[in-house]
Amino acid sequence: MTAIRVTGLRKLFGAVPAVDDVSFEVESGSILTLLGPSGCGKTTTLRMIAGLERPDAGEVRVGDRVVTSAKEGLHVPPDKRRMGMVFQSYAIWPHMNVFENIAFPLRGKRLPAAEIREKVMTMLQSLGLEGLHDRPAPLLSGGQQQRVALGRALVGEPDVLLLDEPFSNLDARRRDEMRFELREVQARVGVTTIFITHDQSEAMILSDRVVVMNAGRIVQEGTPEAIYQRPSTQFVMEFLGQVDQVSARVATAPDGSSRARVVGVDDIEVPLDGSHSWRHDDEVVLMLRSAAVQVRAANGAGGWRGRVLSRIYLGERTEYVVGVGTARIRAFGPTTDLHDEGALVQLDFPPDAIRIWPAARLAEKTREE
Repeated sequence: MTAIRVTGLRKLFGAVPAVDDVSFEVESGSILTLLGPSGCGKTTTLRMIAGLERPDAGEVRVGDRVVTSAKEGLHVPPDKRRMGMVFQSYAIWPHMNVFENIAFPLRGKRLPAAEIREKVMTMLQSLGLEGLHDRPAPLLSGGQQQRVALGRALVGEPDVLLLDEPFSNLDARRRDEMRFELREVQARVGVTTIFITHDQSEAMILSDRVVVMNAGRIVQEGTPEAIYQRPSTQFVMEFLGQVDQVSARVATAPDGSSRARVVGVDDIEVPLDGSHSWRHDDEVVLMLRSAAVQVRAANGAGGWRGRVLSRIYLGERTEYVVGVGTARIRAFGPTTDLHDEGALVQLDFPPDAIRIWPAARLAEKTREE
């Protein structure tokens, strides 16, 4: 069942479209993430859904209700949309304690005091904040403040939960913990959620579906697995993790098939997709996911051969930069089998770790950005 339907949203700031013809649907009880770099339009999209911005075109439906329609001039106020929202800055009230912060939206509904207390204490327990109900908000840690903001957004039982980069102010360790905590709370509550982030790890962990945005438009939508494994553009592949680019040229094999031959290396060739019309000697770009590349000693068949340019100890593993032809490729290996700078090594990776695009298309994309 579709809980939220966004159709043709457009928002201009001056003559510049911050959001340009954005449409998507969110299934009931699921988490959809709007993922993209700063300035791509994801927060503006969320604010239009929340009612904090009026679109210049488009419509937003929540269930059977139209809450925004530029064509009909309809704009339901934010407090009438049954949505809870957590901002990047948390926006909790510093003059209130934990209980009062979470109870705030319930007091506006004039519920009986006993009912408010029951709902707030239940929420505190769900968020792991029991025992902190009378603590002043400024004395909480960043993670605790984030959970208070989440509890305040959820306690009124909204139809939709909107989260605008809620973990950006947390340290790395707490951010990792909160990702899983949020997923568990959302699953228990079952609220339909739209999550905003520029962090691809958060999108992969939290989302049922991901909408990747760039320059105000949607460039790809799908499950986290589909977007990561089958990126439709160079931008999507680069945004979803560290990627190395390798220059190559189209070569024709004896059987007539097309292959990409890495520049500066005569014995590395990659089969090209037969669905594209490749021309002999055209420039192409191989894009290789660094996380999938493993280093081993150059003492066997297979793999790409190169020389170690540098290495960094990361604790659980070692990161290398390996020169292959004119390219510099990041790769990883165990801490127990180290390779010195200048050593000849082989790089192994699965076929789906590499994607190939015409170099002209990559140049066009760079000019557009």
